[in-house]
Amino acid sequence: MIKQYETVFIATPVLSEAQMKEAVAKYVDYITAKGGEIVYQEDWGLRQLAYPIQKKTTGFYYLIEFKADTQLIDRLETQYRRDERIMRFLTFAMDKHAVAYAEKRRANKQAK
Repeated sequence: MIKQYETVFIATPVLSEAQMKEAVAKYVDYITAKGGEIVYQEDWGLRQLAYPIQKKTTGFYYLIEFKADTQLIDRLETQYRRDERIMRFLTFAMDKHAVAYAEKRRANKQAK
């Protein structure tokens, strides 16, 4: 069953800009290779963490919104767990209200 998902991951702050882009490209390519469709992506940049993770107080945040089969999520999260660059991640299925909110947020961002 195809659903729309949003995944946010936090990458370790010791990565260079090129390494961060490579990590993002890996997951975008993984999603598309497994039949997913990227709807939107956004780099939130280096941010302060609410609490230390692996003795680090900052991390690179990245959001990917995509449509995919439900079976892809388990495989994607396994990839996150295996990647030492990823400190935390969260993936959730978006309901119609979350999809509408995300579309409104993107429209407001483009209007600015």
